[in-house]
Amino acid sequence: MSAALKRNLISVDDYLAGELLSPIKHEYLGGVVHAMAGARVGHYQVATNTLISLGGQLRGKRCRAYGSDMKIRVIVHGQVWFYYPDVSVICNSNPSNELFQDQPVVIIEVLSKSTRRIDLGEKKDAYLTIASLQAYVLIEQELPLAVVFRRTDGGFVREVYEGLDAVIALPEIDTKLALADVYEGVEFVPEPDDEE
Repeated sequence: MSAALKRNLISVDDYLAGELLSPIKHEYLGGVVHAMAGARVGHYQVATNTLISLGGQLRGKRCRAYGSDMKIRVIVHGQVWFYYPDVSVICNSNPSNELFQDQPVVIIEVLSKSTRRIDLGEKKDAYLTIASLQAYVLIEQELPLAVVFRRTDGGFVREVYEGLDAVIALPEIDTKLALADVYEGVEFVPEPDDEE
């Protein structure tokens, strides 16, 4: 890495302090900060329905569901990265004064044209390195379909759930995620070619 690039990197402390003041969210990849794009209504509907479903099922239990304002810290190749997943479930929380979580058990991302490549590539690769993570769930916006990468003794396996009758069992957090609930009130409309 060149000396000029090293000087432009932002420290973790400066990033976290900046996020408290910023009107927009940023992801952090080893000192490089990336602004996050807004999302379409369908994206928010799917993410909110998912959060409500899991949050209700987890009421009174040890694990908690968090929305897209909670950062997840990941250590990738010795560098600190921060992502804002659409939904995460945490069973062993960081202290309440922290600005992020370290030990997600389930992470859920809602796919869009603009995020698909990163969610299926960079983020998936980073998330699957988290020792506590048991399931990474990718939910489509335009049709009732979800892909789960679930931890097994032999590594992560890919599972596909399709149709409004499909139910994703999440025994890791003693819940189920019915696609009928995830897509409640969602109109399946293809995203325009201009990305989010």
